[in-house]
Parts: sequence; structure tokens; C-alpha cells
Amino acid sequence: MGSNWKLLPLLIIVLATCIHEGLGIKCWVCRSDYDPKCADPFDNTTIAITDCNREQPLEHLPGVTSTMCEKSRQKVNGKWIYFRRCARMRVPDIAGDAGSCVMSTSNDNIPMEYCTCDNKDGCNTGPLLHSNQFVVPLAALVTYFVTCFYIK
Repeated sequence: MGSNWKLLPLLIIVLATCIHEGLGIKCWVCRSDYDPKCADPFDNTTIAITDCNREQPLEHLPGVTSTMCEKSRQKVNGKWIYFRRCARMRVPDIAGDAGSCVMSTSNDNIPMEYCTCDNKDGCNTGPLLHSNQFVVPLAALVTYFVTCFYIK
């Protein structure tokens, strides 16, 4: 029975890593006409990532929640304006993988591009440095060995 208690810290760490804030996706939310860092190349040093589950529901789409991220741009007066946001509905003809985009033109003859993704948090940006996925299992393993061999 005593050795089973040594596994308790490992069990707690493993369970803690499995708990997620929610099932929603997190996306970058900004506009380049308000914040130039929102344009490409994207600079997220001053922009916080947004939990799309916390967005206010839309009256015209009751019960529809954001399940993906969107990066779009439109050319206004010869300059591209970028929008990054949570998205509720996929643009037709776009698959879920990052980099899937559709070019179109508005009724006012404004060129637009829409890209959606749902494969990871913050996918509506360019390449990012992500934390190493092996850090949590390594921390669990270290905790287990410390508990087993140094705590008696």
C-alpha cells in the first residue's frame, strides 16, 4: 500500500495535463488598420490570444459557437487590411487545415482572401514558436522518480 502513494504525484500531474479550459479553440483577434502588428508578417508580442468560448453569441446565429480561427484580408485603397478572429462558420471550399484559403471579390469589387483553420490554438497566424510537447511528460517522469527514490 505504501508504494501506491508514491504514484499519487504522478497521477495528479497526468490528470492536470489532461484537463483543458474547455473544448473551444483560441485564436488571435486583431485588425491591422488598428494595430499594424496584426498584418503579415504577424507580430503577436503585444496581442493576447483569445479563448473563443468567451466570445459573445451573435443574435443572427443563436447557438452557433466559434470552432475555428480565421485570417482574412481585403484590399482597400490599394492597401491590404488584415483581420484575425474566431470564426463560427467555415467559408465554402475551405478544408480545416492551416493555409487553406479562398480568394474572392466583394460586390464593391474589393479583393478579399479568407483562410480558416481548426487544427490548433492560434493557427490564424504564421509560424510560431510553440512550447515543447515533451516538457509535461518529462516533468511527470522527474516527479515520479523524485517521489520514488527520495521521499520515504
